[in-house]
Amino acid sequence: MSDQLQLFDASLPEENPWEVDSREEHPAATVVFSEGIEQPLDYAIPEGLLGKVQKGCRLLVPLGKSNRLCEVFCVDVHTFRQSQWKLKYIAKVLDAQPLVSSRMLEWTRWIADYYLCPWGTVLQTVVPVGVRSQAGTRETIFYQLSPEGAALWQEYLRHGSVTTSFRLTEPQLKILLTLHKAGKPLTTEELTRQAKVSAGPIRLLKSRGLLQVEKERIFTRPTEVVSVQPQGDLSLNADQQRALEQIRHLLQAKSGETLPEREFPGLGKVRSALIHGITGSGKTEVYIQAIREVVRMGRQAIVLVPEISLTPQTVERFRKRFRNIAVWHSHLTDAQRYEEWCRISRGDVEVVIGARSAIFAPTPRLGLIIMDEEHETSFKQETAPRYHAREIALGRGALEKVVVLLGSATPSLESWYAVEKGESTLISLPQRVENRPLPHVETVDMRVPDRTPTRGVIGRKLHIAMRECLAEGHQMILLLNRRGYSTYIQCPACGTVLSCPHCEISLTHHRTTHELICHYCDYHQPQPETCPHCGSRAIRYSGTGTQKLEQEIAARFPKARVFRMDTDSMQGRDAHEKAFSRFRAGEIDILLGTQMIAKGLDFPNVTLVGVIQADTALHLPDFRAEERTFHLITQVAGRTGRGKWGGEVLVQTFQPENPAIEFACQHDFCGFAQYALPLRQALQYPPYGSMARIIARGREEKKTLQTAEMLAAEIRKEGGDLLRVLGPAPCPVTKLKDFFRFHIQIQAPVRETLANILRQVQKQIKTPEEVPWIVDMDPLSML
Repeated sequence: MSDQLQLFDASLPEENPWEVDSREEHPAATVVFSEGIEQPLDYAIPEGLLGKVQKGCRLLVPLGKSNRLCEVFCVDVHTFRQSQWKLKYIAKVLDAQPLVSSRMLEWTRWIADYYLCPWGTVLQTVVPVGVRSQAGTRETIFYQLSPEGAALWQEYLRHGSVTTSFRLTEPQLKILLTLHKAGKPLTTEELTRQAKVSAGPIRLLKSRGLLQVEKERIFTRPTEVVSVQPQGDLSLNADQQRALEQIRHLLQAKSGETLPEREFPGLGKVRSALIHGITGSGKTEVYIQAIREVVRMGRQAIVLVPEISLTPQTVERFRKRFRNIAVWHSHLTDAQRYEEWCRISRGDVEVVIGARSAIFAPTPRLGLIIMDEEHETSFKQETAPRYHAREIALGRGALEKVVVLLGSATPSLESWYAVEKGESTLISLPQRVENRPLPHVETVDMRVPDRTPTRGVIGRKLHIAMRECLAEGHQMILLLNRRGYSTYIQCPACGTVLSCPHCEISLTHHRTTHELICHYCDYHQPQPETCPHCGSRAIRYSGTGTQKLEQEIAARFPKARVFRMDTDSMQGRDAHEKAFSRFRAGEIDILLGTQMIAKGLDFPNVTLVGVIQADTALHLPDFRAEERTFHLITQVAGRTGRGKWGGEVLVQTFQPENPAIEFACQHDFCGFAQYALPLRQALQYPPYGSMARIIARGREEKKTLQTAEMLAAEIRKEGGDLLRVLGPAPCPVTKLKDFFRFHIQIQAPVRETLANILRQVQKQIKTPEEVPWIVDMDPLSML
């Protein structure tokens, strides 16, 4: 490939055994590195590896003057002829079969271009470490009859004896008989156990050519078999049936039929639908019956959910409806991940369920992609490659010609705008199942003095509602999106705020461990008895986190069974599943926690939801702050009123007049979209334009700022009037993990224009090594 970089010039005087003179055509492979070298390189294929080097396999290749062996992915196999270059030879092939198909290679290259990151980095993400290391397996020897051994055994069966230069002993005859009856290769352990012999006769038969040996990797632990009671499809109401018919039409539509589509340059066009269904409208049942259609066609489906906490509940529903499902999320061990990967790639599963990385599942017969709660920010990866699962799902749908369904009660404004532009089909579920009413939502203005006799964050109105809920034997959910006990620690004597020594952020008091913790870098220090600066003992702990709320509830309602769910309490591998199982079984009266309890959960006995501090994130320096507040309140409100008793929601806020809170309390997404989209359009924020965020970080503040200024100047020079460049400015969290951070915000009307200019800057500009910088395309976090 003429556009690939070559390692050594032909003018080098010495001839090395790993180099091949390229004056004639030679087989070669193009490889990509996971780090260090961003451009693909070409390597010659030695004669002994011809036929073994395949696209999608990993290789070991020598790099640099020291010929250090590096693991790479092969992305192309071709012939090479160019007399002025010499190529190094590939050292080893690591995979007998490709780990990445040709179609997946095409898709991952598009992801790398789309998010401006190295192709090898994307491939490292697509093929996780557990798969690359074949975790949970060991290489095992299998024995079977060789052609000579099979002929000898047939002779023995016919004549009762054999003509050989040696005598077959009774143990040897048992071995031949056992392998003949088995009809398949057996391990040494299986063969010795079934034939009731030692390993000696096996080795002897092998040495005489009567047995042949194969080596294969097998899993060291038995495959877990989950037994569930199968369940038939549920009856659909009129809205659900209409939605299913619309999906069927998308699945069965001919290629020439005019339907809303979005084009992805280089991949094709994708047909997608936004399922806007209010909370409790039965979206999951529509998903299941749509997947049933796909499975009948002999195809597979991928279902993405935003949080690990939602996976167990979703998996339980799908296990009752499909014979073979696979689960894919970050809490799996490497061995579990590799086992699921093998099942998926063999085509043994009908449905793959998991968090954002499940979009990389190697399904050979993909027929449908579903993304539930598509608005969730957890679908965006914050480390390279900084992809958004929604965008790459649509890209995969375009490449593989499959339908993509995006579902949410509170869609992202990007997905809603795609419907308005005619790029996606809108499917509405405006009513709850069984025509249950939406819960009544009421704001509680916390600016009004509260007459409750006890101090705390639970207002009088919420306290009364909680008391009534418990008296009726029902359950409730309380949302407070702050971890820890106290969120702010200050000495009133000298004014010192206890902050993280590595980050410019105040420490959070965790009373359960008597520590102060930084939630950004995980710095821990013991809870001090005196101010570290002036020695005063009058340290003041302010602010309320979930731990303090738990203590307040225990004091107010000592007989209630309370359980807290946040990052600190959900540490075990099955912690989420166990907690939700207990809540569903009625063993918990009050479930309190952070946003992990706010979405996707269905508990019919929940009749009360309380939002403790609704405006916590409302004034963060982020243009999506109102949208996120609207999503969170609407979603948590939807957890109640799903049973026959109805539901009530109380939203405690200091800004009840804020449009995001008002629209959320009215369950009015369309009203919120009509309010928010013109504001975005006025400033050309997404979805009306494209955005990128560049972050430079370094240990020296001045040098970091200078580097950021140099980057901004180069971007302005390359972009001219095509871009809007803001900054550099200190990040809202300026110092993080001992690094000073400055960011630049770049906007453009067209994404391709923005990406091309930033790609050019990446190639041209040279910045100090001690000040690394990253490009985040389509950023979700501005902190």
